Amino acid sequence: MTEPTAQSPRRRTGYLPVLWGMALRDLRVLRRNLAPFITRTVMNPLLFVFVFTFVFPRIGQTFQPGPVGVSYATIVIPGLVAVGMVFTGISAVALPLSMELGGTREIEDRVLAPVPVELVAVEKLLVGALQALLGGLVVFPLVALVPATPVQVHVASLPLLAAVVLLASLTAGALGLALGTIVRPQQIGLMFAVVVVPITFLGCVYYPWALLRPIRWLQILVLVNPLVYMSEGLRTALTPDLPHMPAVASLGALALATLILGGVGVRAFVRRTIS
Repeated sequence: MTEPTAQSPRRRTGYLPVLWGMALRDLRVLRRNLAPFITRTVMNPLLFVFVFTFVFPRIGQTFQPGPVGVSYATIVIPGLVAVGMVFTGISAVALPLSMELGGTREIEDRVLAPVPVELVAVEKLLVGALQALLGGLVVFPLVALVPATPVQVHVASLPLLAAVVLLASLTAGALGLALGTIVRPQQIGLMFAVVVVPITFLGCVYYPWALLRPIRWLQILVLVNPLVYMSEGLRTALTPDLPHMPAVASLGALALATLILGGVGVRAFVRRTIS
């Protein structure tokens, strides 16, 4: 009974080089496809911020879902960073994983590696989270520079910003893992129509959650959407003077979303790979 116990720590330590090798391979693929990665990450947020915060002010049209005197660019930038991270997590994990588990079965070489299948899924989640983090870092300066009206971003607490970005990245990676293991390749188009578009428009990206108070049922309903907490958490960290959720609520919900989505994704990954 003592011998397996003595060997198990060494065995677990031996998993790390294998997982690190998998992660390096994923990152090398990202480096080779860096230009497409940046393009798909910034295109949607950049077009939105260009039209609503550059074109509209220049032609005399205004859109003000927030306090008077605050530019719409200031309101929307945290949400655009959040949606950029979600899109990146889905593109980095869900789309290729769905294809690998479906027609190509390219995932089988990883499943045969000398590590538990669950850890292979966790590696996918973490690499997706890293790409989501990079996506947010790419989107923020671009959408902050485009608007014709002033952008009033104020970081009140760097630790809070770091915590929000970290948990938001993990949530994006977990969402990508869950979708990639549940959605079949032939259902990818349906996934965008039924999942991605609704969570984007109902994710408090383009308006603060507090402004939904007149539609109370909707304000409560959107709380199941993890993008709400990503947007509101970044709003708390980047624009603390605007209406926002308490930081504790956003951080707690993001941690819970990561655990739930990650758990669903890992279990579905195991079921799909051993079937």
